[in-house]
Amino acid sequence: MRDVDAVLGTPWHELPSAEAVVAAAMEWHFDPATGSRFWVERAASLPFDPRKDITTVADLNRFPDVSDEWRDVPVEDLLPAGLRGLGRPPAVWESGGTTGAPKRTVDLGQWARNTRWWSEVLDQRGFPSHDGNLLFLGPTGPHVVAEVLRDIARLRGAVFFPVDFDPRWVRRCLRDGHTDLARHYVDHLLDQAERVLASQHVSLLYATPPLLEAIAERPRLAGLVRDQVRGIMWGGTSMDPETLRLLSDEVFPGAAFGGLYGNTMMGGAPQRPAVPGDTHACVFQPFHPYVHLSLLDPDDLSREVAYGEHGRVCMRQLSPEVLLPYVLERDIAVRVAPVAGYAGDGVADVRPFTDGDAKIIEGVY
Repeated sequence: MRDVDAVLGTPWHELPSAEAVVAAAMEWHFDPATGSRFWVERAASLPFDPRKDITTVADLNRFPDVSDEWRDVPVEDLLPAGLRGLGRPPAVWESGGTTGAPKRTVDLGQWARNTRWWSEVLDQRGFPSHDGNLLFLGPTGPHVVAEVLRDIARLRGAVFFPVDFDPRWVRRCLRDGHTDLARHYVDHLLDQAERVLASQHVSLLYATPPLLEAIAERPRLAGLVRDQVRGIMWGGTSMDPETLRLLSDEVFPGAAFGGLYGNTMMGGAPQRPAVPGDTHACVFQPFHPYVHLSLLDPDDLSREVAYGEHGRVCMRQLSPEVLLPYVLERDIAVRVAPVAGYAGDGVADVRPFTDGDAKIIEGVY
């Protein structure tokens, strides 16, 4: 079992093969000595033996999508037995609740591995390090993004200045037709951001696309960002290519721009550096091989689309804490082939996917 733990806990710069991670995850999560109550008990109802029959990423398609159950399942049932008794309780993170009640996951360190990798990607994209502080415009608990950005600030020698907001409240306002309240709330957030920028040395900014657009509409605040911010990270909602071009090339031309696609279920997929031949301005790369993104034909979910085609995002997470072998996300994206230095497919042109089953309100996050 120690070999299994080593595969799942390998440092990010010494990553194993995808097949090794799949095999180790099946062994870890379905062995009663190490697996969670949720998965050990679920094994009896599966029409296959995960520890014998699941050996490749493609084999993961045989699992059902259980993520909806993680809205209500006790978190104690999600904690693998092999991670109990470590001297500290797990952190519990919730999804944004875009399409209903939030889902929950447990965390005893997988986000930290992902964050160190993301910080290196920021280095490759020319983001400043150990020169100025980080202003974070986003939700703190129960969402994980503030924890991730706090770690990014620490790794990059920055003081972390959070401006907290509640995206669920904004979504509720929009859903109920109270656009005036949502706009008033945005003004409240920007007032706080302006006070930080006017009094502190800020070189890094994290904000959602709607907030970046709102910043651009306030001349003094936009000027403060242009004067001192040298790296802008964005995420939380989709951004169309033209808006990204306007913000990065015309509104804030002096800052490196880097997006983050992800959520509590998958972790973060940062925007990788551009390479010759890229046809998309922004390509997101997941934390392979612990997170896989497959792009499936919306009309035939058994078929993966070709490179360059749009498909529905199917996420798979295989970490020591979390096993989610097959989750159909509410997103559609373009499948992008791997490039040197980044194993696994990338995704581009991410936007909400609707099938008439649920209404999606992105709001400000």
